[in-house]
Amino acid sequence: MMDSPLVDAALHPVRGHMAFESCVEQLGSAIQLGIFRVGTKLPGERELAERLNVSRATLREAISALRAAGLVSTTRGRGGGTVVEPLVEAWPSGQAVPRRAEIEDISVFRSVIEPGAAYRAARTALDASQRALLETSLADLAAAETPADYRQADARLHLAISTVCGSDELARACSGVQTKIHQFLAEIPFLKTNIEHSEEEHRAVVAAILAGEAERARDIMAAHCDATTALLKGLLK
Repeated sequence: MMDSPLVDAALHPVRGHMAFESCVEQLGSAIQLGIFRVGTKLPGERELAERLNVSRATLREAISALRAAGLVSTTRGRGGGTVVEPLVEAWPSGQAVPRRAEIEDISVFRSVIEPGAAYRAARTALDASQRALLETSLADLAAAETPADYRQADARLHLAISTVCGSDELARACSGVQTKIHQFLAEIPFLKTNIEHSEEEHRAVVAAILAGEAERARDIMAAHCDATTALLKGLLK
């Protein structure tokens, strides 16, 4: 059973719509912090699902993401299970890569810039060309055929939202955020469940902007940014 105080501190019931991303963050963080040690098995599926208050299907998707990131491996059959793999050090002189501080820094900045941009865009009297830019950028996401194409289209949509606000400073800030986020996302697996969630949020935030629903646009974008942060914290070593 999971009775360690450290496990209690690392794993807690997931609430809200981003169950998958929250599972990835909590489990990935617990592995990277050594709460689940290299070479040991994760607790059973039923036990983890109950601890995190998620369905087994969601838990399986989260473990699949951890497996794709190289954090765990899974074997089937009698004696099988999900085993924690060694973390690969990629920093000189055996020092740990300072990823968490970097991710946290850009995520805090993003949590101010992008929800604010969505709010402002919804408050702006958009002309036909600005509305078309948002709609075209959203369509480009749906038409993307490869992970690289999708992530570029994703960044363009976020930039389009800041652009229609009419502030060069805001557009530059959003461009800097997206450049860094794009670099981080390129380092993690392209996860179908996360992409499905993102597409729903993209459609919803554009719809809110076009309808002039500023608070709704801001809240959806904030949740969208939080979901990305959770994945990055869970999967980047």
